Amino acid sequence: MATVCVSQVELAGHPATALSLAEKIRNRTAKAGVIGLGYVGLPLSVELCEAGLDVTGIDIHPGKVETINQGRSYIQDVDSPKVAAMVTAGRLRATDDFSVIRELDTLNIAVPTPLRKTKDPDMTFVVAACEQVAKYAHPGLLVILESTTYPGTTDELVLPMLEASGLRVGVDFFLCFSPERVDPGNPVYQTANIPKVVGGVTPACTELGALLYEQALDRVIRVSSTKVAEMVKLLENTFRMINIGLVNEIALMCERMNVDVWEIIDAAATKPFGFMPFYPGPGLGGHCIPIDPYYLSWKTRQSGMEARFIELAGTINGQMPHFVVEKIQNALNDRSKPLRGSRVLVMGVAYKRNIDDVRESPALDVMHVLQMKGALVSYSDPYVPRMEFEGKSMESVDLLAGAAEADCVVIITDHRDFPYAEVLQTAGLIVDTRNALKGMQSEKIVKL
Repeated sequence: MATVCVSQVELAGHPATALSLAEKIRNRTAKAGVIGLGYVGLPLSVELCEAGLDVTGIDIHPGKVETINQGRSYIQDVDSPKVAAMVTAGRLRATDDFSVIRELDTLNIAVPTPLRKTKDPDMTFVVAACEQVAKYAHPGLLVILESTTYPGTTDELVLPMLEASGLRVGVDFFLCFSPERVDPGNPVYQTANIPKVVGGVTPACTELGALLYEQALDRVIRVSSTKVAEMVKLLENTFRMINIGLVNEIALMCERMNVDVWEIIDAAATKPFGFMPFYPGPGLGGHCIPIDPYYLSWKTRQSGMEARFIELAGTINGQMPHFVVEKIQNALNDRSKPLRGSRVLVMGVAYKRNIDDVRESPALDVMHVLQMKGALVSYSDPYVPRMEFEGKSMESVDLLAGAAEADCVVIITDHRDFPYAEVLQTAGLIVDTRNALKGMQSEKIVKL
C-alpha cells in the first residue's frame, strides 16, 4: 500500500471543504461509495476497504447487493473470503438505495458504457448514475467517474448535471476522471498494483482524487485535466485494437501466400527493439478493446475529422469470425463434408483465456455464423458452464466426448486448463485460431 499523501502545501489556498475532506481521507474516516459493483467496482471497493476505509457499494441489481451482503463474490478476481471478512468487519456493505450518497464523502462511478448498434456512445448508465448523485449531492463530496468514455464527458456531461444542484465544482464538491485499467484474470496486475491515472476539473479536484487512490493503490499518476485522463484509456485500447487489426490483416495475407503467420511473428519477435508482437485471432472480445476505440472515433467525427485507422482496423477485426468459419468450411470440404449438418464443437467461449466473461466474445460471432450456415454447434468451456445464446440457454458439454462426436473442433479461447494433447488424439479435425497446439504435428490440425 502506498504511503505517499497529498501535503497541506498542495491544497494550500483551496477551500476549507477540500482541506476537511483531505483530512478525512488521510485519517481513513472518510465514507467511500462505489456506484456499479461489476468487474471494476467490486475490486476497487475491496481495495478501499483493505486500506481502512468504510465502503458502501451501490448497484441497481438486487442479486449483486444480496450476494455481497452475504459475504460472497461473483467476480473471479475477488475471493469470497476477502469479501466475507470485510462485510463481517462492517467495512463493506451494498445497497440499491442511492439516498446513502447523503452520508458519503467520496463516490466512484463505475457503470457500463456500451455502444449503440450505430457504434455511437450509449451514456444511459452514466446519466442515470449522475442523476442520482446530483439528487443527493452535498458540500464536501468527491465524485470520480471511472467508466470508459469519450474525451469531454466529465466536463461536458457530468459537470453540468452536478452543478445544476447549485453546488460549485472545486469549492463545494470535487470532480475527477480516472480510467479503469482492470484486466480480468491477470494473475500479476490487478487493481492494487496497476498505476492509476487521475485528472480533475480543478487542481484541488485532482489532488483529492489522487489522495483517495493513494490510500489503497501502489502508484497514482496525476494529469492536467479530465480530458487527458479520458483520452489515456482510449489511446491504450485503440493502440491494441489497431495493432490486432494489423496482425489480423497479415494473417489474411499469409493465408493467400500459404505461409505460417505464427512462425513469422515468432521470428519477428526476436528483434530486441522496435517491434512488439501482437497475435491474430478469431476477433476482438471483452468490454474494452472492441468498444472503446469507437468512442474516440465518434468524438473525432464530432470535431469534423475521420478516424481512419480505427475504422479500418474495426472492419478487419470484424471480418475475422467470418474468416474462421471459412477455414472450418474449407477444412470440412477437404474431407468431403459439407458445413451444413456437420457437428462443430467450439472450445472456449470466454473472450479471453482463463476467465468466465463472454462479453463481446468472438466465439459468439463464430457460433452465430456457423448456425446461419446450418452447422450443429455445441461448446465446451470449464469457465462458462452455461450461457444465453441466440435467446436460448446453452450448457457446456464434456470436452473429450464432444470432440469425439464432432466433425470439427474449433479452438476459439485457449484456456490453460484444456487437455490439448488428449483433444488432438480424440478429435478428427481441429481448426486452431489461437496457435494453442503450437509444437504439435498432425494432419488433423488446421491453423488460422
